[in-house]
Amino acid sequence: MSEFPTRRMRRLRRGGVRDLVEETTVTSDDLVAPLFVDATADEPREIHSMPDVYRYPVDGTVVRAGELRDLGVPAVILFGVPEEKNEQGTRAWADDGVVQRATRRVKDSVDDLLVITDLCMCEYTDHGHCGVLDDEGNVDNDATLAYLRNIAVSQAEAGADIVAPSGMMDGAVGAIRESLDSHGYDGVGILSYSVKYASGFYGPFRDAADSAPSFGHRRGYQMNPANARIASEEARLDVQEGADALMVKPALPYLDVLRRVREQNDLPVFAYNVSGEYAMIRAADEKGWLDAEETALESLTCIKRAGADAVITYFADDLARRL
Repeated sequence: MSEFPTRRMRRLRRGGVRDLVEETTVTSDDLVAPLFVDATADEPREIHSMPDVYRYPVDGTVVRAGELRDLGVPAVILFGVPEEKNEQGTRAWADDGVVQRATRRVKDSVDDLLVITDLCMCEYTDHGHCGVLDDEGNVDNDATLAYLRNIAVSQAEAGADIVAPSGMMDGAVGAIRESLDSHGYDGVGILSYSVKYASGFYGPFRDAADSAPSFGHRRGYQMNPANARIASEEARLDVQEGADALMVKPALPYLDVLRRVREQNDLPVFAYNVSGEYAMIRAADEKGWLDAEETALESLTCIKRAGADAVITYFADDLARRL
């Protein structure tokens, strides 16, 4: 009953034929590089749990952004480590905040580089949660929206091309869109972390950004890893509220969710190849158990194959050099 030997599938895997018929290709144009801007740093500081990833002072961020652009990386996303924190996270929207200063400098110094700014409060609050707290110590969703409005306008004034709300607050996209538009920033896009799971893969990032919650957890506002169907509703609501692009985070353990979001929406879809995914590959590479560069490229190919139009990844530098 077999079609063999007439049908030989290996014919399409030989030599140049393999590349000619390749369905999914990763290029440097697909990459977004995260950059951590540290208001307390005078020089780059390597992040212990993320080898070859650094916190940079503002000047160093500008230099690094230029290096990435020269490699062909078209966009960076900026995360801030402020000089001080408080209960309301007020440094998140300060005119002289660390992300605002870095955004201005990068936009003035690096031609044609797209600057995305993380729009969340966890790096700026002394309790480490993604919004302001009510009297019982829970994140107050609706009160937090007013703060997100302020942050969005502050980042837009600094020159951000796209703001990226990552706190999973209900109604955040609509509030931010209204605030940007009413202040004359209708050209600033919103990349919404529409589908963000309460994941164990974020540990190294919390080291990098000093953003671990000082009590409790974020499962009350980030999504349950056991649930996939609800991702469709999260994405639908953000589209309805005015998002310009959608995010799925993390990437590799959630390729099924990424495919679902891609098939149900026409907006661009980003995926975040998160810190834990990066750290695992780098640790295994250091042990000699796998090749980091090969595995990173395979990982991003799979993320694109699942439906991502762009990937935020700590491998952006290495892959851009290779690609």
